[in-house]
Amino acid sequence: MTTTTINGTEAATAPVEWVLDNPDITPLQGWQMLNEEIDGEHSFLIEYYKRCRSGNIIIGRELKTTLEMLIQDIFCGDGKYRFTLKAAHRRIAFIEKEVKLFESPFAGKPFILALFQKAFAEAVFGFYVYDTELSYGAGWVRRFTEAILLVARKNGKTPFIAALTLAEWFCGEMGQKVMCASNDHEQAGLVFDCINAFREESRAISHVTRKNNKGIFFGNPKQRKKTGKFSAQNKGSIKKMSAKQGAKEGRNIKIAIVDEIHEMKDASTVLPLKTSVSTQDEPLYFEITTEGIVRDGYLDARLAEARKALKGEADHDVSRWLIWLYTQDSEAEIWNDERSWTKSNPLYGISKKPSYLRDKVDTARHSGSDRAFILAKDFNVRQLSANAWLEEKDIVCPATFDIAAFERCWCIVGVDLAETNDLCACTFLFMRPNDPVKYLHTMYFVTAVKAGDEQSTESPTNPEKKNYNEWAAAGLVRIIQDNVIDDVVVSGYIWELYQKYHIRPLTVGYDEWHAKEFAKQIADKFGKDVPRKIRMTTEALNVPTRNVETDLRARLINYNNNEICRWNFRNTAVRVDKNGFVMPTKINGYIGNKIDGTMSKIIAYAALREVKSAFMAKIGG
Repeated sequence: MTTTTINGTEAATAPVEWVLDNPDITPLQGWQMLNEEIDGEHSFLIEYYKRCRSGNIIIGRELKTTLEMLIQDIFCGDGKYRFTLKAAHRRIAFIEKEVKLFESPFAGKPFILALFQKAFAEAVFGFYVYDTELSYGAGWVRRFTEAILLVARKNGKTPFIAALTLAEWFCGEMGQKVMCASNDHEQAGLVFDCINAFREESRAISHVTRKNNKGIFFGNPKQRKKTGKFSAQNKGSIKKMSAKQGAKEGRNIKIAIVDEIHEMKDASTVLPLKTSVSTQDEPLYFEITTEGIVRDGYLDARLAEARKALKGEADHDVSRWLIWLYTQDSEAEIWNDERSWTKSNPLYGISKKPSYLRDKVDTARHSGSDRAFILAKDFNVRQLSANAWLEEKDIVCPATFDIAAFERCWCIVGVDLAETNDLCACTFLFMRPNDPVKYLHTMYFVTAVKAGDEQSTESPTNPEKKNYNEWAAAGLVRIIQDNVIDDVVVSGYIWELYQKYHIRPLTVGYDEWHAKEFAKQIADKFGKDVPRKIRMTTEALNVPTRNVETDLRARLINYNNNEICRWNFRNTAVRVDKNGFVMPTKINGYIGNKIDGTMSKIIAYAALREVKSAFMAKIGG
């Protein structure tokens, strides 16, 4: 086998399958022959690559691509890059010797880095490139100025980057200024507080540093006359900032850490930080995150750019950007192959317990409300388009009832009022003593203009192209002879059922944004305590949305086999916020996918939740 000398060490010239020159060496032999020593030191990056290639460690295609590129740059880089382990191993040793964990169940124990963390550290601090535009002229400097680490939650990304940053602050040059940033002040504080906790846990580190309201600094107040790198003579600092803070410009930062970039709608936070580190010869700009649920946000654009780079399709130089993505290769493998979970969870079986993930996967199988959040946060599966909330088997419910059976009964009403010529829905919720089923009667309202546009070629007011006239004949919708569905039409229908069946609403829930006149009409007819504002937020609708799903799955909702209700259920997706709270939204945001019937039911559930005890007392439950 042909060999070459790299940094004084003999290594194979055929480390990866696409650069094999010797026909006698198979691809399998090629990567197995890689020498794991560089300048007499063991390389964790090469070890990690070999264990991943052997299948001993299972990773996704995107990280495999990154590792293949790095290994090729080590052994077949034609002198463009240098790879040395001294700086990286010094920082790894600092972490494992000086940094102590502070959270249960590992509080007080040394921070022993996992193999993938050591490999990442070697990639960041091991590669060097020749730069002719340095402040002192030309020379070899750290290759990577930016790094993105995408990994599922509870895999230690925040403490790892915090420890790596603290190590660089101590082991690197004097005067390094560090900025911990995120979308809000609390999130930015996670990395900063983690660094400070590591500082406090170490007697050696805390002895030469101090913290105040402005940040963390070198220098022990009790040793004012001390000089040198670990004294106040070192003007380095560690501070934090959020997207909501002003005065982001004008900083001279050496290291920037931006946490949870999936929550950012745009690049307004990161651009000033990138500008601030640009004056440095060896800047470090870290982005650490899980996948998110913010549509068309900063992370979407960033990952699209990263994936183009991995495919060799980037439209600008990305050679100094380390892309380290722990992602699944498909959603299907999550449901079918538990071994694949390590692709997005490198600490699976350590900090991420198998039982925890099994429970999450089981929950995702049976809960449309939780599925998107779990897939995004625990498996880094992109959740940008709104997917169907309910399965067809849960939607179809042939049971019916006669509303006359609830004559002289109390009820809860939920109303989703319409603007202009849109569809409008009003749902009556009934319950019986000792009966867990909720009986839902929904009436829909639509303008004559919208109903008449069903045959139109362009259907400007009826893009869904539904035959509302046919539904009206079946008694499922009322066609209003006006261009607008006035609030009095809906309040009038509630009053109509009261007059016909003496059905009385204990409370009427309505969308707070469009219903001042509606609330007044209900108060005049039934009493000032009857109308009830329901906020259209994930916090207010999270529990009602989940309860409707649970009751549908358990066959505890009888919606009278209403065809429009079925259509609305099929059109409904859920929007998930950063806390995992959900509320209904349209599938893919298509205007023709009406969900007014679903919304009216969830509003009714929200209203019921606020008066449950009083309602059960009224019906004798």
